[in-house]
Amino acid sequence: MKALVIARVAVTRLLRDRSNIFFVFMLPMLLVLVLGAAFGGSFDPRIGILAESEGPLGREIAERVAALDGLEVTEWDDRDALVLAVERGTLEAAVLIPADHDDALARGDRSEIEYVARPDADAMALRNTVEAVVIEQGALLRAAALAVSRTGVNWDDAVATAREQTGEVSSVEVVPRVVGDLNPFERLGQFQLGAYSQLLLFVFLTSLTGSTALIESRRLGVSGRMIATPTAVRTVLAGEALGRLAVALVQGAFIMAGTALLFGVSWGDPLAAVAILFVFSLAASGAAMLMGATFRSVEQAGGIGVVLGLGMAALGGSMLPLMVMEMFSPTLFRIAHVTPHAWGIRAFETIILGDGTLVDIVPELGVLAAFAAVTYALGTWRLRVALTRP
Repeated sequence: MKALVIARVAVTRLLRDRSNIFFVFMLPMLLVLVLGAAFGGSFDPRIGILAESEGPLGREIAERVAALDGLEVTEWDDRDALVLAVERGTLEAAVLIPADHDDALARGDRSEIEYVARPDADAMALRNTVEAVVIEQGALLRAAALAVSRTGVNWDDAVATAREQTGEVSSVEVVPRVVGDLNPFERLGQFQLGAYSQLLLFVFLTSLTGSTALIESRRLGVSGRMIATPTAVRTVLAGEALGRLAVALVQGAFIMAGTALLFGVSWGDPLAAVAILFVFSLAASGAAMLMGATFRSVEQAGGIGVVLGLGMAALGGSMLPLMVMEMFSPTLFRIAHVTPHAWGIRAFETIILGDGTLVDIVPELGVLAAFAAVTYALGTWRLRVALTRP
């Protein structure tokens, strides 16, 4: 019971510190919002279409481009605004269909469809996609023009006949097939990637910087007075350990619940998500115990806690996704797994991207539990020495 009281005091101190309201609770949510707004959402290329032509041929091109898979297409009615959107990067490309498209083709004249894009590789790939639609219509219109020149039939009738004949003639069909998951991030919601990465970052960072509470308790003599009462040293150690764990769990639960309610983040299998949070909180609080028992000054522990917390988060994949790290630097990817963050991220990606369950993340949970066991063992041993030495 005394251990629970000590743990409750640790959580109370966290909640009563007004600066923690921002840094522990508000800042993680703001970062999830910013990361989701900047990098989340659809990964499909964005194309704007301005179809000034009201004829069926002009509308057909616009509709065919809009129907292409893997593109996010929007219609515009202002040429200058559309070009400006491409210049600013809001759109990857723009397609402008002139007002006299149908009339020019009926007269046998040339009709120019404009493609506006920035000079990069993605824009060139999109151009090939749009050109395929235009070329397909061009083949149809050449057949119609040939019919008009040979038989003198009406242009509209010739186009209709050519379209019918094209539908009846068998052609080579290309069936694309995707092997593997080319872009697994497409399965993530707008805020999911930022949510679980920032959860791990802040739970570990807050735990390390919160280790100063252990130092402050020793410096002010609070720990010594507890031991002077009929309270066993193991009870004080258990209370301090539970306090560090409770702080990590309170912050982690707040981030999970807050992102789910405010941003609609799905954390995958609920039981597995809670298990990851609990075991990672054990690892973070164990590291906090070791730091709080090792360092003697609050300034030293606070400074090293920030550097170590941010550095391990960056290495472990909370700032650069592990999948990207594996593609560009397999060596760095392997080194990243010395941090608990990498194993926590692997576990979250298994249940979110792979629809995994608790059974599927047993290896990751085992590694995190081992990290927690080692840090807690060293931390409690070192804290016992610090509390009992003369």
